[in-house]
Amino acid sequence: MTDLVVPLLAGTMAAATPLVFAALGELITEKSGVLNLGLEGMMLMGAIAAFAGATTSESLALGVVCGALAGAATAALFAVLTLSLLANQVATGLALTIFGAGLSALVGQGYVSRTLTGLQPLAIPGLSRIPLLGPVLFTQNVLVYLSLLVFAGIHWFLYRTKAGLALRAVGESPESAHAVGYRVIPIRYLATLFGGALAGVAGAYLAVAYTPMWVEQLTAGRGWIALALVVFATWRPGRVLAGAYLFGGVTILQLHAQALGLAVPSQLLSMLPYLATIAVLVVISRDVQVIRVNAPASLGKPFHPGD
Repeated sequence: MTDLVVPLLAGTMAAATPLVFAALGELITEKSGVLNLGLEGMMLMGAIAAFAGATTSESLALGVVCGALAGAATAALFAVLTLSLLANQVATGLALTIFGAGLSALVGQGYVSRTLTGLQPLAIPGLSRIPLLGPVLFTQNVLVYLSLLVFAGIHWFLYRTKAGLALRAVGESPESAHAVGYRVIPIRYLATLFGGALAGVAGAYLAVAYTPMWVEQLTAGRGWIALALVVFATWRPGRVLAGAYLFGGVTILQLHAQALGLAVPSQLLSMLPYLATIAVLVVISRDVQVIRVNAPASLGKPFHPGD
């Protein structure tokens, strides 16, 4: 039994990590009142930048940094258009996804056939020998551990710091926040850039750790799942983490089902994570009051200090 459970749980953590990074970044962005639907594009830009940086420099760490910078740069483009030029956030986010998919495919043409030795598991001495939990929690690569640290840091920031309170105030009522002296636009810029950087790290994880290679559309829709996770979690970090592991488990479960030779078409099994996303959103959408109470009140609404 352990031989089946341990690989399943360990694989769930690995599969969930890009969702954790991307969804937590989007959570911070949306907490400021900005709705960025361009997660998929930012993740793809982060993935190709990380793979190109790692293969060129022969440093996986530098590749991850390149991925984060590429994600932040793509988010900066979104921020300029929506926060400074007051473009529609929904339309701009969708355009950003298309832009990221196209540009990453163009840049990645020369990297399709290249190979890369990805991040290796890092066993934590002592802890990795704990029965069951050790192989699951403490034999992962460094980015999996980093995702948990990012979660803890974001939870602390949002609910234990004055800066987190300011961010939430801007997301709830930018007019009131501006009236008491908070600089709404700079705060939203920083939140958007942070979200883009984490989306870039999510893409980098796919390119240098999870599947250390580059192909077009490497993210395979994970950006959209991460967007759905934020709603599924009702904008709470703990629920984001739990939701990411839930969807990661569904992803790994369909791979194990294929390996066990279940008489189910592989195409149907591959659809499971996305079907689960739709099912969860349908269930949540039935309770409009929950979404209305927990969603930032100014989400997606433009703000200009001169208004």
